[in-house]
Amino acid sequence: MDFKDYYEIMGIKRDATQDEIKRAYRKLARKYHPDVSKEADAEIRFKEVGEAYEVLKDPEKRASYDQLGANWKAGQDFNPPPDWDAGFEFRGGGYTDGNASDYSDFFSSIFGQGFGGAQAGSRQGAGHAQGNDHHAKVLIDLEDAYQGATRSITLQSPEVDNSGHVTTKQRTLSVKIPKGVKQGQRIRLAGQGSAGMGKGQAGDLYLEIEFNPHSIYKVEGHDVYLTLPVTPWEAALGATVKVPTPAGPVDLKITAGTGSGSKLRLKARGIPGKSPGDLYVVTQITLPPADSDKAKALYQQMQQDLAYNPRSKLGV
Repeated sequence: MDFKDYYEIMGIKRDATQDEIKRAYRKLARKYHPDVSKEADAEIRFKEVGEAYEVLKDPEKRASYDQLGANWKAGQDFNPPPDWDAGFEFRGGGYTDGNASDYSDFFSSIFGQGFGGAQAGSRQGAGHAQGNDHHAKVLIDLEDAYQGATRSITLQSPEVDNSGHVTTKQRTLSVKIPKGVKQGQRIRLAGQGSAGMGKGQAGDLYLEIEFNPHSIYKVEGHDVYLTLPVTPWEAALGATVKVPTPAGPVDLKITAGTGSGSKLRLKARGIPGKSPGDLYVVTQITLPPADSDKAKALYQQMQQDLAYNPRSKLGV
């Protein structure tokens, strides 16, 4: 992606206040609007100015752009600063976008009330606007989904100070992770987004749940999968074995003749909920090592007595 210097496009310094950005946009939009401008490249310049203003007018998008430049959009998806809480990752984007009403109100004031149609006047009121929503990703352990948990998360969000400059404010929230939460589920924290303007309400904070990688379990929706090692005699003769689950060990009956890769279902042992998931145990037959004379003798005896050819169905 080619880098576009939005500050250069708008003719402002990098430390410009939000009011200075707005004034620069009004001036340039008036100059390059295709309906009134005589400039040959008016349409292109008008689009560039609009693109620059869309980013710089929003403190969060501006902070991301200042940090990542041409990659600022990718950074919004997943870009935790190094001093953030290890279990919390901030993601920008998903804002309540007032841009359409900003444009219609602005151009109505320049070109008359007919410009912008029904969009004009759709804001909450002069000097008042609802704050932006924030979106974030919070990492939890699989066991938290079974038992519920409370997590303390620290986040930093850009805000506009009294002088109109963008600053970073740090705050810590205590978040309750409900039992039965699943991968990708969003938790809404009302009023924890950006502050509103004037009498406008604060935006909301949406936390998207993601599980930390687990050493033995794999999660798919509400279901949980476990690969279970079994011995050849357990698989051949049948057995009852202990199986770990995120909620504690349970007994599992393995029927005689179970093969490697067989999928055994433990009903309702997956992630809890109104419709709980299941836990699927996938068997994996493992061989004892022939690391002693006795073990080697047992394998040699099996070779002689069983006369088993696992490749017979292959015609060899």
